[in-house]
Formats: sequence, C-alpha cells, structure tokens
Amino acid sequence: MRAGLGLPFLSLAACSNRDHPRPDSWDQGELRHLLPLVSHNGINIKLSFASPRATAPQLAIGARQVAGVPSDSDGRFWAFRVGGLAPNTEYRLQLREPGGAPLCDPWPLRTFPAPGEAADRLRVAAFTCAGGPDLPVFPGGRHAFKPVPYRQRLNDLILDYQPDLVIANGDHVYWDYRSWVDNRDSALGRMAVDLYLASYGRFDETLPVPGTANEQTLKTIADEQIARSYGVRFRSTPVFFITDDHDYFENDDATPERVTFPPGGFHQSLRNTLQALYFPEFIADAAVPAMPGLAEAGELRLATHFGRLQYGDLLSAVLYDCGGQLSLDGEQAGLVPAPVEQWLLQQTAEENTRHFMHCPSHPMGWTAGKWREWYPDILHSDGALVAEVPRDKQGGKYLWQPGWWQQHQRLLAALAAQQRRQPLMVSGDLHLLGAGRILGSGELDFGARPVTSILSGPVGIGDLGWLSRARGLSAQTPATLRREDIMAPVERNGFTLMDFTRAGCAVQLLGCPAGYVEPASLQLATLQQFALPA
Repeated sequence: MRAGLGLPFLSLAACSNRDHPRPDSWDQGELRHLLPLVSHNGINIKLSFASPRATAPQLAIGARQVAGVPSDSDGRFWAFRVGGLAPNTEYRLQLREPGGAPLCDPWPLRTFPAPGEAADRLRVAAFTCAGGPDLPVFPGGRHAFKPVPYRQRLNDLILDYQPDLVIANGDHVYWDYRSWVDNRDSALGRMAVDLYLASYGRFDETLPVPGTANEQTLKTIADEQIARSYGVRFRSTPVFFITDDHDYFENDDATPERVTFPPGGFHQSLRNTLQALYFPEFIADAAVPAMPGLAEAGELRLATHFGRLQYGDLLSAVLYDCGGQLSLDGEQAGLVPAPVEQWLLQQTAEENTRHFMHCPSHPMGWTAGKWREWYPDILHSDGALVAEVPRDKQGGKYLWQPGWWQQHQRLLAALAAQQRRQPLMVSGDLHLLGAGRILGSGELDFGARPVTSILSGPVGIGDLGWLSRARGLSAQTPATLRREDIMAPVERNGFTLMDFTRAGCAVQLLGCPAGYVEPASLQLATLQQFALPA
C-alpha cells in the first residue's frame, strides 16, 4: 500500500536520532537491535552491533556455546540458529565475546510447547505497516509516517500487554525509490525527493546487493526503520515477520509503463538481504514441503516467504507473502504459487489444533481498488462506489489476473469447511484497523459459518498515508462479497490482541489517538472487543 507522500516528504530534514527511552534498565552494550523467533525446539535470532566486529560473538544457551554466523559484509550483523532444544522451556541467553566477557545483560527466551502438547492459553499481538523513514511532523499535524520515537513508544505499549508472540505483517520498510521520484507532479518535486533519497545512498541495479554500496544503502535505510524502531525491546518475545510489497522496495503497481510484481532479481535480492540482516526467517519442521525460500541453515530448516507457527495443540497459523511470488498466468495465476496453496489447503484441513488462522500479507474482505488485490473491483474517484469490470471488457485493472480471485475462493472455502475450528484470518497491508465477517463470496455461502477477517492495524503510518488522504477514498466491500462489520475499518494506528484458550478466542482492537501526539503522551484505547464462539 503506497503511503501518501505530500509536501512534508520533500523536506530534507529528518527527525533527530533521539530515541524514546526504554522502560527497563537492561544493558544492551553495543547492540543496536535483537529480534528472536522460536519453535518448539529451535531458536533463530538476528542482531546487529553499532560497529563491526572482527570475531564472531558467542551465544551461551544453557550449557551450549554457539558461534554467531555473519550476515553482512562488515561484521555488524549476526545470526544465531540453534536446534535440538527442549520444548516449552525457558532458556537463559547470554551474548559473550569469544573470550567470555559479556556483551550485554542476559535475557530469557522460551521455546513453544511441542506439537500435540496440551496448552491452555496463548496471547498474540498482530500489526502491519511498521516501516517508514523518520520524518518530521509539520505544523497542522502533517506527517507521512509516525516518527521513530512514536513507534518505539507504541512497541513498548504492545509489550505492556505481555504477548507470548507477535506477528508483524508486512511493509517493514517504505523506500519505493523509483516510484517516489517518478510520481512527483513537477520537476522540482522529483529533484527534491531524489536529493532526499540520495542522502541515504543510492541503489545501483547493475550491481549485486550484498557486498556492494547497495548493501550500505540498505543498511542506512533499515537501521532507521527497523533496528531503531524495534531495538532490543522484543528480545524475549518471538516476532514472526511476514513480508509484503514495500519490503521489496517497490509499490505494487501495474501500468503500461511499469509492472513491479513479481519482483525482478534486484528487488528480490533487496528483500532477501533485508531479511538476512534484520529479522528472522520462519523455522520449518520436517513436514513442511519444498517451497520457494526453504533451505537448510545449520541445525534448522528456515523459510523466507511462507511459514507456519504452532503452539502445542492450541494454535497453528500459516503466514504468507502475497507479493514476492505472485504469478501473471491468467486463470492459473495466484498471489502465492500453486505448491504453496496446496500446502495452505492441507494445513487448513488437518484440524490438529484447537485454533487456526491464516495470516496473508494482503487482506480478504475489503478492496481499495488497488491492482494486486484478490478482487477485480475498481473504486470510483469519489471513493464511495465500487464497480466490478467484467473480465471480457476493456477498462478493468491493468494486468489483474482472474486466477487471483479463484485462489481466493479456494482458500476461503477451505477455511469455512473446518468442522472443529472457527474460520479466522488476520492480515496486513491496508492502513486500517477493523474486523468483519465474510458471509459469502461469489457462489460460496458462509452464512452458517462466516469467516472472521481482521485488519490488524498499522504502526508506522502518518496522517498523509491514510487512504482518505493518499488516494481520496475508503476501503469498500468487493462487489462479489457479502460481509458484515464487527468494527468498520478506521484510520487509526494500533494493533490486534488475541487471547486463545481452550474455550475460544477473545479479540481486542486497540487504537492510538487520532492525529499525532508526543510519544510520552501516547496511550491506547480498546476500540472494539469480541469473542470467536467456541
């Protein structure tokens, strides 16, 4: 989803590097960021230091000592991948110099219960669109993105709810370096944006990303948008990162002049390098079949674009990127590849946990008239009406693929066909916080078993990035869909909190105040709460 980049974006002055203080006294040493992910028997950690290291840091975990694997060319970024751990066990972790001197305070991290192991409760926090450069807030509250200190404060408020895990669903960075320049209305605007982007460095598409100036440019951008925003706050809270269009440093556009997805090799490498440095890949067990981005990594199997989390016998979830592997094959097209779809359908049908949810990077249930949607709908310029253009007529979405809709139908049908679990979907991308029940889709009728679809809420979007400001419209119900609102989508920063128990799932949609407030004054309010029936 393109953020609105109005006049404030043209300023060359970024916010200061002053961070919102963490509410604890944990000594992080020279660490700049630390983000963990766990399974029932493995840990995958990504971290970075303020300056390069000549020797690999060591991670003490229980009685084991594990050497870090370098992730970048300079020795600032390191990965720790540890397998063979005990399920449902809290480990004390300590990062050390090779000679034994501690590099930061120790911290706890707990593995998940094993598949099939009884689990009584789980708290999950989910959000989307946490990226964006650290730009000023201009008079009148005009801002394209929330400043980084605001996001830091919001992250602290999320952690105050003590989630057992977090799902960060797409758009972890915003840096669409080609379209941000090309889409300016004037030569002066293009020059100003180009100068701003150049202050972070430039991308040279004739060179590889790793090991060149491209890598340094990417790190300058993502150090601000990811490393500063998260810092070490989530060191004891596993974070599952799903990627979406902006994580490829592009917006999902299709015009006769430019089609941005599926991404070319350079943009795929930008996305893959971003993940290699900053956030952990999914941990895949032996039952996950071969799919794009799945590879062996020391003691673990890791997956990049598509993954699963499982928490004992209580919850399983499938997480999938709806941009990086999309296809343009007409009736056979999909926002995810056919082998991945078959895996999603198989996971949905197994019903081997009490709860289950789909976490796609692009939502089902609403249209904003964008190209890369499940739906063919086009929104009129007033934003209030929806027009579905027949596939055999001219004037529809350029290069929209009917196979995307057919894949949508198969996935929804599988969710609604579950006999023992409530159909649930929690998605990203749209800069909205809301929820609804899908009662029917095309010829499919879910009236007896509606699919609950949640727009998880954006963290980093500023007021110029709302649909109403950036595109002059609001999200609508697709013409072929029947949906009722649980909470009509609102343009508010926030997140979704889900409490899973044996008896059901309690959901809270938590929002920030409208507009901009200083980080120290930021508080959350429950905008809606509801329960999924048992």
